[in-house]
Amino acid sequence: MKKRQYFTQFDATKVPSPCFVVDRAAIEDNLKLLHRVGVESGAKVLGALKAFSCWSLADLNRKYLWGSCASGVNEAKLAREYYGGEVHTYSAAFKEADLIEVLKLSDHVVFNSMSQWQRFKSLCLAAKEKRPELKFGLRINPEHSEGDVPLYDPCAPKSRMGVPISEFDPTLLEGISGLHFHTLCEQDVPPLARTLAAVEQKFGRYLNDLEWVNFGGGHHITRENYQIAELVSLVREFSEKFDVQVYLEPGEAVAIRSGVLVAEVLDVFTSTVPQAILDTSATCHMPDTLEMPYRADIFGAGEAGETPYTYRLGGMTCLAGDVIGDYSFDRPLEVGQRLVFDDMAHYTMVKTTTFNGINLPAIALWDSRTDTLEVIREFGYDDFKMRLS
Repeated sequence: MKKRQYFTQFDATKVPSPCFVVDRAAIEDNLKLLHRVGVESGAKVLGALKAFSCWSLADLNRKYLWGSCASGVNEAKLAREYYGGEVHTYSAAFKEADLIEVLKLSDHVVFNSMSQWQRFKSLCLAAKEKRPELKFGLRINPEHSEGDVPLYDPCAPKSRMGVPISEFDPTLLEGISGLHFHTLCEQDVPPLARTLAAVEQKFGRYLNDLEWVNFGGGHHITRENYQIAELVSLVREFSEKFDVQVYLEPGEAVAIRSGVLVAEVLDVFTSTVPQAILDTSATCHMPDTLEMPYRADIFGAGEAGETPYTYRLGGMTCLAGDVIGDYSFDRPLEVGQRLVFDDMAHYTMVKTTTFNGINLPAIALWDSRTDTLEVIREFGYDDFKMRLS
C-alpha cells in the first residue's frame, strides 16, 4: 500500500491558531480498510476511543466498524451515546459505582485481575440476568514484550497490566467467556504472530473453552506497507483453531495521517541558538513528543542543518523543557507565520491540558474531497476555569 497524501492543498490560514484539523476523507479511508480487514478475516474491529474520540465523526465509525472499546465509564458513555455497535470496556481497576454504570452501557466488560473479578463477580452475574448478552473477560499478560519504549510496554517486567500465567487460576473462570491481551504499540504482523505464539504456549489449554479472544490494540493496519493479507490469515487461523470470535481494537489506525496541528510563530530570537516560540506547546498540546519521545513532522521543514535556517521550536509555557525540537527551513521564520505539524489526530487531541492557562487548540473538520471546512470547537477561559475550583 502506497503512502497516501493528505493536507497538500490545505490552507492553514483559514483556521484559528492553534487548531487541530481532521480530514474526514482520511478518516473514512482508514475505516474502509479496517472494515475490509474485519470482513475478510472474520474479526470484529472496534475503534479505541482512548486514541481518537472525535465524536463529531462517530457516524463514520458506525458505518464501518463493529463498535468501540472504552477505558472507563466516561468513554463507555460516549461510545453508547454516539458510536453505536458493541461497547467493550476495560479498566486497570473499576470503582464499584463506575462499574454499575459500565455494566449498563457495555456489551463486554474486561477485568485486569483475578481479584477484581472475584470482588465484582456477583454484581456482574446479577447484571447478566437482566442483560443475558453481557459478557465478561480477563486481561492476560503473556509476558512477551514487543515494545521498544518501557513506558508504553504493557508486558514490561513488573507490569500491572493483565494476569500473568503464574497468577491465572482456572478454578475462578466461571462467568468468564473470553480473554484479552495487548502487547503492541504502532506495530505490524510479525510482532503479533510472536505474541500469539506466546499466548498459545502459556494459555492455549484454556482457549478452546472460550467464546472470544480480543487481540487488543497497537495494530498499525492503515499505515503503508502493513501486511494486510498476513493479518487476515493469522486471524482466520487462530479463530478456526480455537473456535473463537476474534476482536481487534486499533486506535491509531483509525486516525493515522488524518489530522494536523496548525500553530503560529509568536517570536523569533537568538539565545545561544536561533529560537522560535509558537502559540502551541509540547507539554500542553503534544505531550508524546516529551513522553515517548518522538519527533513531530512539520510540512516543509527538515532535520536540523538539513536546509539553511535551523531553529529550536519551543512552546509558550514556563516549563523549561517545553521544547518541540530543532527544525530547519528554506527561509527564515517570521512572526505570524503558520506551521503545520503532521499526524496529530491520534493520542494528541485526547491528551491536551491547560497547564499555565494555555488555551486548548480549536478543532476543525475539513474534507479534502470537497475543500469544505468547519471549525466545530473553540476553547477559552471557561474551559480552563471549570476544570478547577
